[in-house]
Amino acid sequence: MLARVLSWGGGIGAGFVGLCCVTGLLPFLLGALGLGSLVSLLYRDSVLIPALGISLMLMGAGLWLRKNQSH
Repeated sequence: MLARVLSWGGGIGAGFVGLCCVTGLLPFLLGALGLGSLVSLLYRDSVLIPALGISLMLMGAGLWLRKNQSH
């Protein structure tokens, strides 16, 4: 169960952060939610790239656990 949560959560997080890095999705979403003042804090490479790395590591850990559980 933990492996499934880690792999799905990491994959969804990596996809979302990847979209925020490549497109202008994050400022649009924050503006729509009324949190436009957070754009200057969150829409930076120093925040988005580590978030992408953490999401990918969570997904990798989940996939590794799933592989080891199948044996």
